[in-house]
Amino acid sequence: MEKKTIRDIDVKGKKVLVRCDFNVPLKDGEVADDTRIRAALPTIKYLTENGAKVVLCSHLGRPKGEVNEKYSLKPVAAKLSEELGTEVKLAGDVTGSSAHEMAESLKEGEAELLENVRFDPREEKNDDTLALELSELIGSDGIYVNDAFGTAHRAHSSTEGVAHHVETSVAGLLMEKEISELGAVLESPEEPFIAILGGAKVSDKIGVIENLLEKVEKIEIGGAMANTFLKAKGYDIGSSVYEKDKVETAKDLMKKAIDKGVEIVLPKDAKVARIPAGEELDSEKIEAAEHKKVKLYTEKEVEEGKAESLDGWQILDVGEKTLEHFAIDLEGARTIVWNGPLGFTEAPSFAHGTEAIARYISAGKARCVIGGGDSVAAIQKIKRKAKENGEDTKQFSNIYLSTGGGASLEFLEGKELPGIAALDDAEKTVKKTNTPASRSMQQEK
Repeated sequence: MEKKTIRDIDVKGKKVLVRCDFNVPLKDGEVADDTRIRAALPTIKYLTENGAKVVLCSHLGRPKGEVNEKYSLKPVAAKLSEELGTEVKLAGDVTGSSAHEMAESLKEGEAELLENVRFDPREEKNDDTLALELSELIGSDGIYVNDAFGTAHRAHSSTEGVAHHVETSVAGLLMEKEISELGAVLESPEEPFIAILGGAKVSDKIGVIENLLEKVEKIEIGGAMANTFLKAKGYDIGSSVYEKDKVETAKDLMKKAIDKGVEIVLPKDAKVARIPAGEELDSEKIEAAEHKKVKLYTEKEVEEGKAESLDGWQILDVGEKTLEHFAIDLEGARTIVWNGPLGFTEAPSFAHGTEAIARYISAGKARCVIGGGDSVAAIQKIKRKAKENGEDTKQFSNIYLSTGGGASLEFLEGKELPGIAALDDAEKTVKKTNTPASRSMQQEK
C-alpha cells in the first residue's frame, strides 16, 4: 500500500490543508494528554519549515453537528502554540468567513487551525458540499494531507471527501509511519508471529481473528472476549459478561484455527470479583467487592462436584498460570501484534494481567505493533517508570504504538480504509476529475 507523502512533493508557497487527529482529552479547559498533538508535530514542522501555508483541521469529541464550547479546539491551539514556539491562531468557524480570512492571511511557514470540523453537521455525512468548501480554503493548487490515522476508517468530508476536490492528496509523516508499521507485520512478519487480543467483545475482533489466522502461529486471548470463547468450550464462567449471540461464532473461529494449524490460547485461571450477573460494572463497585484467584473448570466438572461453581462471581482478569503460559510463547516470538486489555483495567486490582504482558513485551526483542488505548497506556506507563528510574529505554525501540483504535483494528482485518484509499498512489499520479481546476477547464471548453 504505497502512498505519496509530503516528502514526495514541493510544498513551498502552497496552501496545505492537513487533517490531524487532535481528539484529545481535556480537563479544566486544558489538554490533559497531548500524545496525539505531539504525534502530529513532525508533519506540521516539516511543512512549515519547507515554506508551506498550513491550515490544520480536526475534530474533538462528539458535538453532534452543533457548535458546543465544550468541544472547542481552543485548548488544542494553545498547546500547539506552546509546542511549536509560535502562535497558532484558531478560526471562529470551519469554512465560514473567519476560516477564509485566516487562510487568506497565512504567510509561508505559518500554521493555523480551523474550529472543530464536527461542529458542522455535514462532516460525518461526508457531504460533498463541505468537502468542496474545505478545498476552497486552499485554492485550486492547494494540497491535502491526511495525517489522522485514527480517523482513516471513517469516510467523512475532512478525511475522505476533500481528497476528491484537490489535485494532490498525500499522507503525512504519521500516516506514512502507521501504514508502514502495520503493513509490515501483515505483509512480511518474521516468524514466530503471535497475536494478543483482549477487550470486551468478540464481535469487535471477528474480522481481525479471521485475517490473522492466515498469518500467525498463536492467538492469545484475554479480556471479557475470552469469556465468550471459554463458554464456547464448555467452561464455567459464572456470572461473567459474555456475548451469548457470539458463542457459535467463537466455536467456528476455534475450528478454523485448528484447520489452519493455529493455536488459540485461552485463560487457564483468573482473578474474579463477587458481583452478580447483570450489574453494571464500574471501578468503585469492583474494588469494593470480594476478590479471589481461581482455576477455571468446565461446566461438566462443576456438575460432577469436582469444582466449585463461579455463580455470582465475574472473571475480570487473567491469572498467574495464564500469564506464565502466555509469557513462554512470547519469549520465542519474533513478531507480536497486541490489541486490547486482558482485564478490567479501570479497576487497579484487575490491571495486573495487562501490565504484566506489557512488561514481557518490553523486555523482549520481537517486533511489536500495539493498538488500543489500554494496551498502549500499559506500555507508556512502563516506559515512564523506566525513564524516572534512569533506565535505558532502548528496549522500547522494537515497539510501535499505533495512534489508531478502530482504524488499527480495521487495518488488521485487511480492510481498505477510506481515508488512506483516497490518497494518491506513490507509483503513479492519480487523475482527479472533480477538482476546482478541472471544473474550470470544463467550463472554458
